[in-house]
Order: sequence, then structure tokens, then C-alpha cells
Amino acid sequence: MEKFYITTPIYYPSNKLTLGNCYTTVICDAVARFNRKQGKEVFFLTGTDEHGQKISQAAAKQGKSEIEYLDEIIADTKNLWELLGITYDKFIRTTDDYHVAAVQKIFKMLYDKGYIYKGHYKGLYCTPCEAFWTESQLVNGKCPDCGREVSAGEEEAYFFKLSAFTDKLSKLYKDNPEFLQPQTRVNEMVNNFLKPGLDDLCVTRTSVKWGVPVDFDPKHTIYVWIDALSNYLTAIGYLSDNEENFKKYWPANVHIIGKEIVRFHAIIWPAILMALDLPLPKKVFGHGWMLFGGDKLSKSKTVGTVECIDPRILVPEYSADAVRYILLREIPFGSDGNYTTEIFLSRFNSDLSNNYGNLISRTFSMLKKYFGSIVPEVKEDNLEASGTLKQVVASERANVFKYMENFDVSKSLISIFNIFSQANKYIEQTEPWAVSKDPAREQELKNIMRNLLEAIRVGSELLEAFLPSCSGKVLEALGCNAQHFGSDDFYGLEEGSEVKPVGILFPRLDITAELDKLSKLN
Repeated sequence: MEKFYITTPIYYPSNKLTLGNCYTTVICDAVARFNRKQGKEVFFLTGTDEHGQKISQAAAKQGKSEIEYLDEIIADTKNLWELLGITYDKFIRTTDDYHVAAVQKIFKMLYDKGYIYKGHYKGLYCTPCEAFWTESQLVNGKCPDCGREVSAGEEEAYFFKLSAFTDKLSKLYKDNPEFLQPQTRVNEMVNNFLKPGLDDLCVTRTSVKWGVPVDFDPKHTIYVWIDALSNYLTAIGYLSDNEENFKKYWPANVHIIGKEIVRFHAIIWPAILMALDLPLPKKVFGHGWMLFGGDKLSKSKTVGTVECIDPRILVPEYSADAVRYILLREIPFGSDGNYTTEIFLSRFNSDLSNNYGNLISRTFSMLKKYFGSIVPEVKEDNLEASGTLKQVVASERANVFKYMENFDVSKSLISIFNIFSQANKYIEQTEPWAVSKDPAREQELKNIMRNLLEAIRVGSELLEAFLPSCSGKVLEALGCNAQHFGSDDFYGLEEGSEVKPVGILFPRLDITAELDKLSKLN
């Protein structure tokens, strides 16, 4: 069985996760579900990055130990993933004992190989982002990520010889252009980092105690990026007593990350793996951001928008599928996407309610009226509209598989909803209500209804990876199973079987009323 290993970056623990924070996890879940439906043995990893000065400070403010503070947030994060239907296979915490032990071994291996050495670090440090910056990287003298003040400092530190990998990484991008996607990310890494030459990387702190200690020099704490990046190995058993999953799943098929951390995953991480003599992940995909009012919300910025961006509010009101849809649909491949509550509600009405939901309601109602909800037999069909419907279904189905090879979930959803749009158009073209009035045209009516049911089936089978709840209900009503997912056969339903009712999947919204309601809930 083909293996498929997909990861999110591990998240900074926060109980204020917004829609933007959820995007990477939802996109990874859709990709994982799609590959499972193809029969692959999938391992989907997510988790939390729990070390660093900011965690200690936040815990101290609440009078708690770091672990007490973290345990509450991690429980809330897992509840949110459950609310959104996230089907991860493992949730790693960098405070897990096995991870700590493996990180110490990795650090020692790099040290013994001569890739880590002791020196002194002088630089500018942003505590909220836990990042060092050079003077040239600052924006108006402040952190380029969060815009906050940085402080100068000097301390003894260990360094990773990142500079030794400039040529190897340049060769990686030249020989393997598919390693990093989209292409704009490649240009950024090559022009901004590799061509000027890489500097060695500070990888420990002595002033930060909450983290993984260097076991042979305990006054040093391993800095976030070796600690955090190693989770992709430690979560599957690297350097543990049981490396079965590591041997099975590594190298990862894809690390899906936000574009703001591409440098760490496309330069630092490959260099660490090269130093360890381990194969590189097959692909790193740096997606764009969901923008709120034209700006990005990061872990260290204050939420200053009036938009409703809390998934804990939106999911109970509109369903997890609706929230997943806006996340997956509104961010184009590799680019940024804009969110407003009005866009969300408009998409709900136009795509989910009018296009998909209304198609299901009309078709199932007509099937009940004309054939007692029984799937009719199909015979020779000479209707031009039927041929067009079948062509669109086949073409868009092929497009979905093509787009998903590159993790383009937005275009995949557009193709799926094109199937539903064509099916709605087919109803208007064939006018089954008119055909039903002529007994001599009964077989034509059967063909029409069967074609509609099959278009709904194919579209819903494709949609299930993205919006699992609503499409799952439709497939269950149709009596479908997974055997048709990989088949090009248009006719996959069992003739004579009964189609069950599904009710209203997405009730149409009064947008003005909903905006008013959400303004009070937010």
C-alpha cells in the first residue's frame, strides 16, 4: 500500500486561534482525506511548539507552571480540531518526553559531526516571535513580523554551520525544482538567502530556560528551530526504541506551511537533514495567508478587526463544512485570500445553499414524486444536454485529481462546484416537470433523473474530502460506498435502490440579519 506522510507546522499554543490560524490544518486535513480515499496509508501529523521565553512569561503571569498553562490550551486546541473535523493521526507536543530525548540526540549527532560549534551571539531579539534579526532585516527599527520592539543582546551560544550548505541547497533547487512550491517561494529563497550566502545559525540560548537542555552542556537550551523542526522525525519514532513508522513514512510527502516560515522549512530544515544524512521531504508547500481587512493576523498581533473570525462562533452557527469551505475556497493556490464575514455569508448562500443544497433538494424531491425515491434504470440517451453533463463531470473530475497532486484545494473545489452548476443547468435544459406529463416519455424522464443522481454522486464523492459532513450525508442517502472514487464509470448507483431523504443541508441566510447577529456574538 502506498504511504503518504503529510504535516502541518507545529503551532504556538494559543487559545485565541482564529480562522487564519486554522487554515493550514484544514488544508492538510483535506489533502489527507483525499489521499485516504485513494487507498493510501496516510499519516497526518500536527501538534504544538511549547518551548520558549514567551511561554514562561505567560505561565508566570497566571501563577501556573508552564505545563499547567500549556495543558489547558492544548486541550482547547484539540477540541477546536475536533469541531472542524480534523482527522490527524498524531498530535505531537514538543514537551513530550520522547521528543525531548530525540532532540538531544539529534543535537549531539550534529555536534559530533562538526556541524555545531560554540561561540558568542550578538543580535536583536523579538520575544513575542522568538526570533533573532539582523539590523538590515528590521522594519522601522522593529521586528519585521509583528512590528514590536527588539532588544540587543550578547550571550554564549552554539551555532549550526548553515553556511556550509549554501552550495548544496542551491544545487537542490536547481536539480529539484518541484521541492518547493509555488515558484514564487523558490525565487525568494534563492535571491534573498542563497545568492547572498548563508550565515551560521544560532541554535541555543543561555538566557532562556524553558526548553530542551543540551544534555552535555545543560546551561544551554536548544533554540526553537532545531527543537521544533525535528518534530517531523521524532513524531514517527526517529532515534526511538521503535523506528517502524520512521522507516515506513520518511521522507515526508509534503510539509504544508504558511509562507512566513518557508525559510525555516526550505533552507534550515533541509540543511539539518543533509547534516544528519537523511533524505529530504519530497515537497515543501508554502501557502498564502488569509487576510482580514487587508492584513494578516499573526500569533503576536492583536485582533483589531470587527469581522467574526472565531471558528468557535462560526461552526455552531453555520456548520464545520461551511467554515471549511470558506477557508479552502477563498485562498488561491500559493496566493493570499481575503476574508470578510459578508464574503463568508455570501459564499454560504451562493455555493452551499443555492448550488449544492438546492440541487440535492430539487433532485431528491423530483425523484420521490416521479419514481418513489427509487434509482431508475437508464437506457439509450440521445439528449444533447446529457452528453454535455457527462462531459463536464468527467472533465472536472479529472481536474480535481490533477489539482490535488499540487495541493490546489481552491481550484479543486471550483471544479467540484462546476459539476453541481452543470447539473442545475441540466435541470433547466431538460425540464423534467414537463417531461413527466407525457407517459410516452417515461424512459427519458428516468434517464434525466438517473443522470442527475450520478452527477450528484460523483461531485459528492469528490467533495467528501473537503466538506465531509454534508457530502457524507448525501452519499449515505444515495447508498454509495468508496469503491467508485477511483472509477471513471459515470453510472455507479444501484438501479432499484432507494434514495433516502437528507433534509435541508444549508438553509438560505438573510445576510443582513446574520451580520447583525454575529456582531453581537463576536
